[in-house]
Amino acid sequence: QVQLVESGGGLVQAGGSLRLSCAASGLTFSRSAMGWFRQAPVKVREFVTASSWWTDGRTYYADSVKGRFTMSRDNAKNTVYLQMNSLKPEDTAVYHCAARLLGRAGSSPEDYTHWGQGTQVTVSS
Repeated sequence: QVQLVESGGGLVQAGGSLRLSCAASGLTFSRSAMGWFRQAPVKVREFVTASSWWTDGRTYYADSVKGRFTMSRDNAKNTVYLQMNSLKPEDTAVYHCAARLLGRAGSSPEDYTHWGQGTQVTVSS
């Protein structure tokens, strides 16, 4: 079955950096749209970034992370990464990766069919 496993979360001071990874198995990664979402306590799941599966597909970012976060993918390793720089306390959340075979990059959770369990990111002020 499809598995998405996130790693790399942790506690960091404001202004610091973290790199999250999401290892995928059980799906054709190179033909899957991949996204990152985050969810803080008592808040709805929020779009962070996403990319389509085709080679010239764009990567989209939420305004709140544009210029600070960078998504990349390594199709040879079936892994997607989220480089987070200049972290702020408001970035504190559980970060989930998501996938959809043959999908296009979407900003709604309904655009994805598979989800990871998430990794906690905590940014202290």
